[in-house]
Amino acid sequence: MSDKSPTQPRTIAAVDLGSNSFHLIVARIENGQLHVIDRIKEMVRLGAGLDNQKRLTSEVRERALECLSRFGQRLQDLPRNAVRAVGTNTLRQVRDGGEFLRHAEQALGHPIEIIAGHEEARLVYLGVAHGLAGDEKKRLVVDIGGGSTELIIGSGMETLERESLFMGCVSFSQRFFPDGRINAQMMDAAIIAGRLEARPVQTVYASHHWELAVGSSGTIRSIRDVVQAQGWSDQGISRKSLKKLRKALVEAGHAEKLKLDALSDNRRPVFAGGVAVLSAIFKALKIEQMRVSDLALREGLLYELLGSIQHHDVRQRTVTTLIQRYNLDADQGRRVADTSMFLLEQVQDSWKLDGEELQLLLEWSALLHEIGIAISHDGYHKHGAYILANADLSGFSRQFQNTLALLVRSHRRKFRASLFDDLGKDMAENCRRLSILLRLSVLLHRGRSPNRKPDLGIMARKNNIILSFPREWLDQHPLTEAELEREANYLDAAGYFLSYS
Repeated sequence: MSDKSPTQPRTIAAVDLGSNSFHLIVARIENGQLHVIDRIKEMVRLGAGLDNQKRLTSEVRERALECLSRFGQRLQDLPRNAVRAVGTNTLRQVRDGGEFLRHAEQALGHPIEIIAGHEEARLVYLGVAHGLAGDEKKRLVVDIGGGSTELIIGSGMETLERESLFMGCVSFSQRFFPDGRINAQMMDAAIIAGRLEARPVQTVYASHHWELAVGSSGTIRSIRDVVQAQGWSDQGISRKSLKKLRKALVEAGHAEKLKLDALSDNRRPVFAGGVAVLSAIFKALKIEQMRVSDLALREGLLYELLGSIQHHDVRQRTVTTLIQRYNLDADQGRRVADTSMFLLEQVQDSWKLDGEELQLLLEWSALLHEIGIAISHDGYHKHGAYILANADLSGFSRQFQNTLALLVRSHRRKFRASLFDDLGKDMAENCRRLSILLRLSVLLHRGRSPNRKPDLGIMARKNNIILSFPREWLDQHPLTEAELEREANYLDAAGYFLSYS
């Protein structure tokens, strides 16, 4: 492979595009440790801007892009490998064909990953766990966002259970406290709805016998600040202090009438929804006392980014776990992956396939290309794509996970080039080319022989691919030659032209 590698950054940043607020955190790496040098937070209320068709209103859309443009000014001198930006619950729901995401990435100046709820939970736990370093107690971590609530059981730096519940401070405020009105019936209804949402997981979570409950996120920190300012709790949040807070909200009757010390004006419109969600979690999981962490998703992103810079990519461990879980033929996958990378090295300049993420896509799709056999050999490429598109894959963004699934889907039979169209023009063409390299590698190892394949050559220019084998090799391997002839027909139907000799 190319020996080009980006310089390791000294300053890194994480951007969290939450349903309620957007956060930017910047840190310097000194002696392998992170030192935060800048934090920016803006209340964007993205979740409040979704209409009935799951499209963002023009007002919220504009507010979000202006915020990202300001973040982009702060990040403009940082290289791509020094920034990680993720979108959570609301961006998981937006339906606009990716238009908002493209504008958002342009405003920020960096790619934005949309992460699944389980992945969000893992990153939240990673951030919180670093703040509790040295404390090895089994812990429950709760993170309330604008549109979702993450529940995690973990010990040390490892998670044992992860769940993302469809409730948050923005969504519950809109649903149960319309126009800011608050009364006892509304509060009770919100808490019951929250308990119903948590009901499917409460038995499993109770079975872990966790010793410490920890809350993170702006909602929980705000609740802590308020109950402590009122003198209702000395440390963290207690069950009794939360009850007193609910009573105060009901007595106020409206969000605008809340006169609670330590409650900010920005937090007031969604405070009742957050209190209801936390109350539901306290009741469902029988929490008496909750410690509050100042670290959360964005810090988890920073530590993950630091790990990747130090060559600890959690995604590699995920791929290894999948190989073991689905009992894949690891030797066959490795042979296909090695040949794929050998072919890529020869065409990465002419096909403009340089870049670590493209290399990882090809290698991992090769290692996992037979994963669908766990369901059925008939159409296993389709089964494999389904598994990879829908599985809980730690470390993977939705975009990367879906692209990986497309490569596995396309590694055999008819080559449907249109499957990649939704990736955007440049990425779609890159992935079609990666798919062709994967298809050729699988073809060359169809016999599953452990013997090393010949040092074949490959040339590629635009849609033309030329394979060259050692003299008389194809004559000695007529089945491979027949496979190549069929592959040439598949590619020709998609507008690519394969020749070999």
